[in-house]
Amino acid sequence: MLPHGGNLADARRRYGDLDWIDLSAGLSPYAYPVPPLAGDAWQRLPEADPLLTAAASRYYGAPALLPVAGTQAAIRALPRLFAPCRVLVASPTYGEHAHGWQLAGHRVETVSFAGFEGALGRADIAIICNPNNPTGERTRREALLAWADALAARGGVLVVDEAFADVDPAQSVADCSARPGLIVLRSVGKFFGLAGLRLGFVAASPALLARLAAEIGPWTVSGPAQAIGRAALADTGWQQAMRARLTADGERLHALLARHGCATNGSALFAWWPQADPACLHAHFARHGLWLRLFDNAARGLRCGLPPDETAWQRLTHALASYEATP
Repeated sequence: MLPHGGNLADARRRYGDLDWIDLSAGLSPYAYPVPPLAGDAWQRLPEADPLLTAAASRYYGAPALLPVAGTQAAIRALPRLFAPCRVLVASPTYGEHAHGWQLAGHRVETVSFAGFEGALGRADIAIICNPNNPTGERTRREALLAWADALAARGGVLVVDEAFADVDPAQSVADCSARPGLIVLRSVGKFFGLAGLRLGFVAASPALLARLAAEIGPWTVSGPAQAIGRAALADTGWQQAMRARLTADGERLHALLARHGCATNGSALFAWWPQADPACLHAHFARHGLWLRLFDNAARGLRCGLPPDETAWQRLTHALASYEATP
């Protein structure tokens, strides 16, 4: 399997049982407060909950949605809906996109974000993250919709992964996802700090969602996940306060790293910066009990999520200062 963040077991195996702070996954450190659950949430088979879909439709502005066990489930299932074809992926990005389409027998080409528009003419399916993970590139809503229309005109599809779009959703295209040629992926785990819930949504035309539901099969999202997701997606007061908090924390993180010479990009939830020798700096943070995400491929650099409390902020500050001081 491809490497991912959140792998503290690897950190412990390599560096010992330290007082670890996991900054590797780019998730909000402030989890939505899980409400009490009805007893039958654990006892019944999880029938599809129309109230969950309605809450998600209001939150994302999407006309039609399919709940899935995290967007990763959709990333693996979507390629199986299409006959082998030419797939274009804006890169560097979340590695499971290219990997999933390759596993399903498609011919995958990766191209830079700058070269993505120029390469669309040779693709049947095109995939882009907005904002991008891990580098933070952003693509204008108008451009995404124009590309989707161009692909749809020849029977193609644009897949837009908006897993990190919740803090600043202005450029989201989920509201247009019922049109031909557009599929939008949304994640509950990132913004709501509930990665263990394994809940996400696919927004697309009803016909495509019906095919995807048949491909994934029944009971894909647990009863507890549906109940918690329904509460989180409907809690507009919590969402508004959390956007403000995460925006402020994101600005603080980027400013801290900039003071120590890291030219960052990213989002409110994470900072990413290129590094000549990212493994060396990654190991330095690890020795301080800070687990960051190492990228030593096309996105050669480090990604750092938000510290969860003031103690973690101070530990990150100290680790940065001690690295600068190392002869």
